[in-house]
Amino acid sequence: MILTPSQSQIAQDKHRFRVVNCGRRWGKTTLAVLEMVAKAVAKKDRNIAYIAPTYQQARDICWQQLKKLCQPVIVTANESRLEIVVKTQDGGTSTIWLRGWESIETLRGQRFDFVVIDEIAMMKKFWLNWQEVIRPTLTDTKGEGLFISTPKGYNHFYELYNTEDVDYNSFHFTSYDNPFLPKEEIDKAKTEIPEDRFAQEYMADFRKMEGLVFKEFNRELHLFDCEVKGESLAGVDFGFNNPACVLHIKKDHDGKYWVENEWYVTQRTEQQIADYIKTCGFNAIYPDPENPSAISVLTSSMLPVREVKKGKGSVQTGISKIKTLFMSNRLKIHKQCKNLISELETYAYDQDSKEEKPIKENDHAIDALRYAIMSESLFEQNDPFQQQRMFIERERNLRPNSI
Repeated sequence: MILTPSQSQIAQDKHRFRVVNCGRRWGKTTLAVLEMVAKAVAKKDRNIAYIAPTYQQARDICWQQLKKLCQPVIVTANESRLEIVVKTQDGGTSTIWLRGWESIETLRGQRFDFVVIDEIAMMKKFWLNWQEVIRPTLTDTKGEGLFISTPKGYNHFYELYNTEDVDYNSFHFTSYDNPFLPKEEIDKAKTEIPEDRFAQEYMADFRKMEGLVFKEFNRELHLFDCEVKGESLAGVDFGFNNPACVLHIKKDHDGKYWVENEWYVTQRTEQQIADYIKTCGFNAIYPDPENPSAISVLTSSMLPVREVKKGKGSVQTGISKIKTLFMSNRLKIHKQCKNLISELETYAYDQDSKEEKPIKENDHAIDALRYAIMSESLFEQNDPFQQQRMFIERERNLRPNSI
């Protein structure tokens, strides 16, 4: 296989983590396979992993091409586990694994020298699984990573592509950068599909997704990175295998909401979630009402839990409240809240449904935000002393020694 000029540019780069934003049919699989084999045969006892969105996609996209390239050095090839053991230049062996993101937990505790993650924009809970599962597998070996994808809105891949770190380098190539792809075919596709879709799929341009729920959210307008003061609220979405999320929200004297931090974790019991919340000093806590046992743990810990009403139409009511706050620039998100930002930029309506119904996935932080925003608004309406409390809080912040 001969590398194209753009593929060669990436292969020759020495950064530990390389992020490749590319158009369709640019040649990402070829690059990934060549790099994996080269690194595997260079030194014995190396573990190399290729991760696609699903196990089946890993098989369909990469397996046959990998086996063909490895043929001269294959020791064993396990078809059911998608694992190949190859001979190395120093007389030993190394292993190449193919895996699916849907079973990413199986990689906990493993050790890798090189990881390829393909179609990152499609990965659910990317930051959580990268930080808790994949990144630790590279620690012992000081392993490297190759991240490849075509964009899908301004989600976690956009964040990764714009990472400012000396270990990272990002690349952008379009479908036109593959010299083996007929230019007239790309030109024809440009005339047949919507402009935004062509720009995303072929030109690897970051565009807002179709059917987004929170189109009003704008990074330039709604992100912040300064310290704020105000009443401390929490929105809580419980989970164990799915992430649990606790949002730290400040409400200032002008009624603006500032989401200043997120606790977004898996494998935490109800008691562990309560123990974390106890350390945060919240003035009010708005938990998911569909988990009474978890709420009971919170209340038994003497935490200031407030009721969240969740019934017919409550999801749309909460969404409308959040959208209104974004439109009036009264809801701000801290730049460090990567999971919430990712969800805001991917949470979409079901395009096959006749109703305006969001797809119930990748929404743990959004649910936590909705519980807090919707319920705090209702609490204000029913609390005649709300304005007085806000005034006192404002005075306390301005003149801490006089009250």
